Amino acid sequence: MISKFIYGLVIFSSAFLLFQVQPILGKMILPWFGGSAGVWIVCLLFFQVVLLLGYFYAHFLTRKFRARTQVRVHAALLVASLLALPIVPKVSKLAAPLDPTFQILWILGLTVGLPYFLLSSTSPLLQAWYAQKDAEAAPYRLYAVSNVGSMLALVSYPVLVEPWIGTSHQAVGWSWAYGAVAMLCALVALAFPRKDSIGGPLKGDPPPDGKTRALWISLAACGSALLLAITHHLSQNIASVPLLWVIPLALYLLTFILCFEGRAWYRRDFFLRLLGVALGSLAYALAPAFAGLPIKVSIPLFCCCLFVCCMFCHGELAKLKPHPAHLTSFYLMISLGGAVGALFVAVLAPRLFSGDYELRIVIGCCALLALVVLHRDPSSPFYRARWQLPWLLVVALALAVIVSLGVTAREEAKGARLMVRNFYGVLRIVDQVAPNVVLVRGDASPPPDEDFRFEKLMNGTIDHGLQFLSPARRDLPTTYYGPESGVGITLKAAGGETPLAVGVVGLGVGTLATYAKPGDRYKFYEINPLVVQIAQQEFSFLRDSHAKLEIVLGDGRLSLEQEPPQGFDVLVVDAFSGDSIPVHLLTREAFVLYFRHLQPTGVLAVHISNQYLNLAPVVTAAAMLLGKEAVMVGNKAYSPRGIYRATWVLVGNPQGFLGKPEIEKAGSVLGPTSPHILWTDDYSSVFKVLM
Repeated sequence: MISKFIYGLVIFSSAFLLFQVQPILGKMILPWFGGSAGVWIVCLLFFQVVLLLGYFYAHFLTRKFRARTQVRVHAALLVASLLALPIVPKVSKLAAPLDPTFQILWILGLTVGLPYFLLSSTSPLLQAWYAQKDAEAAPYRLYAVSNVGSMLALVSYPVLVEPWIGTSHQAVGWSWAYGAVAMLCALVALAFPRKDSIGGPLKGDPPPDGKTRALWISLAACGSALLLAITHHLSQNIASVPLLWVIPLALYLLTFILCFEGRAWYRRDFFLRLLGVALGSLAYALAPAFAGLPIKVSIPLFCCCLFVCCMFCHGELAKLKPHPAHLTSFYLMISLGGAVGALFVAVLAPRLFSGDYELRIVIGCCALLALVVLHRDPSSPFYRARWQLPWLLVVALALAVIVSLGVTAREEAKGARLMVRNFYGVLRIVDQVAPNVVLVRGDASPPPDEDFRFEKLMNGTIDHGLQFLSPARRDLPTTYYGPESGVGITLKAAGGETPLAVGVVGLGVGTLATYAKPGDRYKFYEINPLVVQIAQQEFSFLRDSHAKLEIVLGDGRLSLEQEPPQGFDVLVVDAFSGDSIPVHLLTREAFVLYFRHLQPTGVLAVHISNQYLNLAPVVTAAAMLLGKEAVMVGNKAYSPRGIYRATWVLVGNPQGFLGKPEIEKAGSVLGPTSPHILWTDDYSSVFKVLM
């Protein structure tokens, strides 16, 4: 007879691998789709859906088949899953389509579909077997063991795995570990008592009614949607890297552990008070007036609120857990709710909404769920309450949160002249006036050269370029591309009698086209089709340019890999999504590619302005490896001209730099840096470059 320890060991190990593979594969395929934060959200959707399939398999297997058949089927699938190893994506890299959601799901399914499916079924299946083996067993504590393994996998990845091991070695190591766990799970299955009387469902309490099952699904869906929405909010504006993926997911799993561990960590009265504070804090944090909170405030705030909200959702789930006879049905409903929440955030929201509204909607749903729970639970002081003053106050507080969310969403939409959305994020055009200037003196209108009105393209809280409306100012380079910026100095110095060939990874609103002269060739690489559409239709930088312009739609690096050498005099890398860094554009292999497309005396201009990451050592390490010189150029902000403070690193041959010494003199030469900071396609870690 197998002991409870062996059951716990298998469940723990399978859960550890289940969540260790998520950041591994997410990081491996991230460069294939432009490094967008949406890639990780789609990965979470895949894992939630396959988890649902695994739970359904465990439920169906234990309810419809005898014990002998259960063992044979599961053991056969475990052996078959070994054929999928190692878990290295076996699909050739392709340029990202307009919406790569289904392509990402297809690649993940081919790579790790069957192993992940079986790992996800391990916990409910073994818990059901354990409950059938011992009528006095407490299988729900094994669910907490499963979540401990999951959380340890996530916490260990950015600290113990990512900074020290390349992704290819991570995938191979995971594959070996999966083989060992699969064999151990097969042994447990073969040792399971095979008397046919043991198979089938246990007898216990009558099955829960439809309303209870609907509440299971709703609570699980709310927690899952909060996880994805807050993860998207954080990774969209900081970095699309596992470091920021795993923190919310680890907190999400921690709430499962505390709620199902069996020691009653969830106290409804205490956490309902915290829930009110958390929902109110989230509502105010999403208001336009609080946009751009510092990282030291935003990450702890959103993560703490996520923890409190998930403690409520999962604590109420734990209170509603049924007799072990209905264990697999309970887990199936939880996984169904998780998949529904993930589908809403990852698939439906980008297609239904023009703005980033899903987090607000989920916060409102969480407030409504709290009212439902309090109203239907006989142990609640508000059980079936109607017109009592305390109940009306609770309802009023929930409605206040919902109204506040609606008002802030309306303010955000009202402040935008245009708002559109796709897989790559929400784009808004806002009309503003440069600060610290006076437009009208008395009743007189200002002359054109004193008109400081401008239109600006924004992705979330991040500017992607602005253009003044007056004819006298509309051709001025603005934001990060002013005349004194690193790229401005480079393009001015490079300009001469010979036409220039300039490549730009990242279009924005096309501001750099203002530096072009007749005969120049400017080639822009842009992954987001909406950015191209807006730059061409809503801004005039491209229309007014004197250069021969070409726009290549797709990820810049993948596009450059498919092209013959372009012979650029200057290659600009400015493909930022907010402060989210596409890591694959800053690796050793990427720099080798860039210099393949540059003239021997050409200059690579890399924009490294970032609130949270110090990217100068990363660029310097790549430059040193290639025998190049790196010069860092910074400029000050000047609001009346729409100039932002920016930092650029210019990389070129020490004897090159277009033969223009003024480029080298514009900034400071960066000295040697540690080779351990070098990023490659197989290795990168933002943990070492956090400010």
